Amino acid sequence: MSRRSLSDLLAVAAAVVVAVLLVRGSPPPLRAFGGGMLVVQCALAAVLLLRRRAPVAVGWLLAAATAVLAVVEAAAPRSLVSVDTAGDAYPWLPAAAPFAAYAATAFGFRRGLGPAAVLVVLATHFWALPPDSPWLLQGVLFAGGPALLGLYVAARRRLLASLVERTERAERERHLLAEQARAEERSALAAEIHDLVTHRVSLMVLQAGALRISADQPETRAAADEIRETGAQALTELREVIGLLREPPAALLAAAEVGEAPPGRLSALVGESGVQAVLVEDGDPGRVRPVVGRAAYRVVQEALTNVRKHAPGAAATVTLRYRPEGVQVSVRNGPAAAPPDPAVVGSGTGLLGLRERVELLEGSLKAGPCDDGGFLLEARLPA
Repeated sequence: MSRRSLSDLLAVAAAVVVAVLLVRGSPPPLRAFGGGMLVVQCALAAVLLLRRRAPVAVGWLLAAATAVLAVVEAAAPRSLVSVDTAGDAYPWLPAAAPFAAYAATAFGFRRGLGPAAVLVVLATHFWALPPDSPWLLQGVLFAGGPALLGLYVAARRRLLASLVERTERAERERHLLAEQARAEERSALAAEIHDLVTHRVSLMVLQAGALRISADQPETRAAADEIRETGAQALTELREVIGLLREPPAALLAAAEVGEAPPGRLSALVGESGVQAVLVEDGDPGRVRPVVGRAAYRVVQEALTNVRKHAPGAAATVTLRYRPEGVQVSVRNGPAAAPPDPAVVGSGTGLLGLRERVELLEGSLKAGPCDDGGFLLEARLPA
């Protein structure tokens, strides 16, 4: 049961308790009429179950019931209410009236002021009581107090809602400013990469082309040609990365969606990696989205590059499992056959960038050493 339903039941229960005290108190302010008055009081109390969904209607209903009974009492004085020890008639309202006055202003706000004001006027019984009767003030407090409390609760609720809205708007603005700052940082990084790395790779490609032309030995020309092709491919991929750095992450995903899906080139990647690797594919790669295929390709590419750098001479197994729920990519290599060359060991940021790419697709990446001295890189990409 929710807190709102519980509070509504408590309001009904409280109104019923007050009704019992009014009818069966000592002395009872209201005449029992063989239990009929208590039934009417409890029926009006049950209406409070609708005080949240229809607060104004509940307020007007209690005001109408109070007005009808006030007219009856005015036409036949002391037919419904008892007489106190001083000989004055008790001011009478239904037991649910204060709860209805509170609900009308707390949940109906300005629209509930009408029924709340009518209940306050009827509570005074000014037409039946002398001006100096203490029941005038008590009647005002009996209905006016809950109405004022309801106004306070409604104003506080609106203030809290306004504060929450302002907080959420400030959070959105902060997020947008952070995104703008990251976009500017990516743009500056792209410009720096373009000015430094692209320039030097271009020089390397030109020098390799010149070496291929001027070299006399076929082996030298073949090596220079391979360097030139590798450098040209690196330039192409570098320009793609620079273009993506200038866009937000959403554009990165969009570009990957419409780009070429590299899984078809996985066999060529494994064969040209310089690592004794075996490719194992299970499932239908044709059902993989391009963005997932490109991510799987980059995982295998980074893993084989790390094997070549950190475990020279080690054999590797590349496994791709295509399932309806996603793609599982794992690259496992054995222990190194020779110590790695310190000149080619990287900075270790490749796995960090790879993890960001995988998490951008809401996937997971796991990397760590194996018991046999090898290394395992495993990624799970959602479909």
